[in-house]
Amino acid sequence: MRVELPPEPVHFVNRDEERERAVRAVTEWRSPSRPLVLALSGPGGLGKTELAVLIARTLRDRYPFTDGVLSVDLDDFRAGGVLDPGDVLSQLLHSLDVSPDQVQAQYAARCRQYWNRTSDAKLVLLLDNARYASEVVPLLPASGDSVVVVTSHGPLHDLEAGAAVDLALPPLEERAATELLELIAGDDRLAADPEAARAVVRLCDGLPAALHVAGRWVRAHRLRPLSRLVTDLQAELDEKGVSGVEHIWDSAYADLSRPAALLYRLLPHHPGETFTLHSATALSGLGPEACQDALEELDRAGLLDLRLLSLTEAGQMRLPGPQRGHALRRSRREAAAGEVAEAQVRLVRWFVRQAQLADRFTAGRRLTVVEILDPVPGAPDVPLEDPEAAVDDETRARRAQRAARWLDEERHVLFACSRLAHGRGMDTEVVALSEPVWTHALDRPHRSEVNEVFRRAVDSAVRHGGNAAWLVRTRCQLARPLWESGELGRAQEQIDGAMSAVELLGDSERDRKLAASAVEFRGMLKGARGEWSEALADFAASRDLHRAIPNPYGVLLQTYRMGEAGAKAGDLETAYRLLSEAHTGFVEKGRERLIGRSAFALAGVLHRLDRTDEARELYQQALGRADRRRSGFDLARVHDALAELDTAEGHLAQAEEHRTAARALRRRNGLA
Repeated sequence: MRVELPPEPVHFVNRDEERERAVRAVTEWRSPSRPLVLALSGPGGLGKTELAVLIARTLRDRYPFTDGVLSVDLDDFRAGGVLDPGDVLSQLLHSLDVSPDQVQAQYAARCRQYWNRTSDAKLVLLLDNARYASEVVPLLPASGDSVVVVTSHGPLHDLEAGAAVDLALPPLEERAATELLELIAGDDRLAADPEAARAVVRLCDGLPAALHVAGRWVRAHRLRPLSRLVTDLQAELDEKGVSGVEHIWDSAYADLSRPAALLYRLLPHHPGETFTLHSATALSGLGPEACQDALEELDRAGLLDLRLLSLTEAGQMRLPGPQRGHALRRSRREAAAGEVAEAQVRLVRWFVRQAQLADRFTAGRRLTVVEILDPVPGAPDVPLEDPEAAVDDETRARRAQRAARWLDEERHVLFACSRLAHGRGMDTEVVALSEPVWTHALDRPHRSEVNEVFRRAVDSAVRHGGNAAWLVRTRCQLARPLWESGELGRAQEQIDGAMSAVELLGDSERDRKLAASAVEFRGMLKGARGEWSEALADFAASRDLHRAIPNPYGVLLQTYRMGEAGAKAGDLETAYRLLSEAHTGFVEKGRERLIGRSAFALAGVLHRLDRTDEARELYQQALGRADRRRSGFDLARVHDALAELDTAEGHLAQAEEHRTAARALRRRNGLA
């Protein structure tokens, strides 16, 4: 059973009524196809997330939610405050064992895929930090045997009136708040001076988050009498004139060292909602050790939760919304002139370099139009290892996969850096970022943010105006997602622009490769239109250009594309010859994905030529390659092809086995 929940809170009190109501609602729920929704709402600092986690764990222990407990923080999927539900659906489908390359590209299709995958599910889904009911509705499982726990700062009105069980959280009463403070502080002074203890509780206004900060404040000042501590804290709060939980955070901030205060002021300016130790180091300019110390100090002050480090492979952290807002206000008041701009430029350049390295480690050395940026002083690179330095194929593959995972985990920061760099006129960085996004998009479902990255790259290339290679590359990059989404006319505009820019290229090897690539993209667009004879002519022209460079891999790739186009056009003998040549070349070069796909394409041609024994052998090879890559889509289509082959030969039992396997794969990946 997959359980995606953080550890239980160390200290938690009260909320028994809400927990009992939640359990009772699950026991009494009866619906064939609509999940029960438990809506926890209230201002920041009330402990909604902790309570939601406890409820989810209680439900997991008491009821047969056999498909797991999934958890999504919706703030992690926001860009500029706007949630892309398609990204959230992609994450949920991945958690439901749908491989990333099988997630549907179009939003409507992705919704149907999610509904299909959850139609019989028994799961608990925790959706944290919802802002509107419209964000929740597309994420509801299509099963009455599932429960959705939603947290939000305010009530989600569209989920009320019977559509959800409303669990609005009030502030803790004084007794419960005192109990929580005592648990957190673990200090005898609270019992010895109950009046001072009550004063601290009153300052916290019954907010658990504020009580945690106050408890840590008490622990951090062991030598002061509690009465003096309360007096000092009260004076600080009165001077600043901030009410509610904000004044506790202000007091904690005021006690920070200069490096920790600098980092806290800069964190809300970090692109994207999350940051890591490495990116915080680049942002702050403090250096690795000083930044580590500052992060630990923020954790001790209650201004950061380092427990989040263990929840993602990349070690991502974030400031919760209220703390992020508080840090931003401190920055506006106290940041030195140029402090934020300098930090953001430093971070963007560091992140571009990391993305370029991850791109190279994932895809190998390939044609790019921006060289890898120099290291940023005082900001070490992310510890990704170069596959080319590996001594064996297994290690090489593992390192490439790790780099690809980094690109996936950091994609939102990558997208945000593209926006920030474009806004600051950093055209080189914008174009450079489009390359790792290209690699990421080839292996992951289409996302709306991808198109925007490519659009910004084209805009930066045009704005710069002095680099024809940028214009060719970025326009070709943008054309592909356009034609994949059916926008053939707009894709043609980009290809036409790229071909015009080709005329401005020089005679260097890179420029000649770019020219050949543009012709290939023109052919791919023609293929998307079904104009296979015309596409074949472009692929042949591109191959001739690669031969003249010479670029053996480019020749091989165009041979493969010519073979696919020939098969689509019905010229099977030519397609067989071309695909055989391409397949042999891919095997020699160890191109794993293209080995499997060329084997599948070649097998399809052989089948149509009635050379079924040879086709079967290649299908089996393609099956093995797809299995090693864990490509559910390729596995299913190879099983389908083998079923068709067995049916034609009268092997009906074997054909049914392949069909059953294909159905199971599609069902498991939400594609049935």
